[in-house]
Amino acid sequence: MTMDPMFLAPASAEAPPEAGRRLQLGIRLQPADQAAQPLFSNFTALQGAPGLVFIDFGFLEPHVLASVLRLAQGAGEVPESVHGRLAARVVLSVDAALQLAQQLQGHLRSLQASAGRAVASEVAPS
Repeated sequence: MTMDPMFLAPASAEAPPEAGRRLQLGIRLQPADQAAQPLFSNFTALQGAPGLVFIDFGFLEPHVLASVLRLAQGAGEVPESVHGRLAARVVLSVDAALQLAQQLQGHLRSLQASAGRAVASEVAPS
């Protein structure tokens, strides 16, 4: 599995001043155990702790979500909780969480730009 390049900042607060620059480094991750198997998630939950961010990725059956939505729209009694399946729990340092947020924002911006170009090409006169 080849990962997109990531940018690393020095981990030590005592790093020399020139180490403050960002380093682009290609990363290759080798799967361990079931890590190569993709997990599907349609729900995320985030919790913080000092210096850490816990991200739970879960799966809620689509019919459960549709039922809850119908109940809410029809002024029915919405259950306090629904059952789902935990797909994965990831614990990140704050630095890694910030890196993830930057990578997600960049990827979503590129998707949005691609979608905008596709819509523009469909609307453009021939």
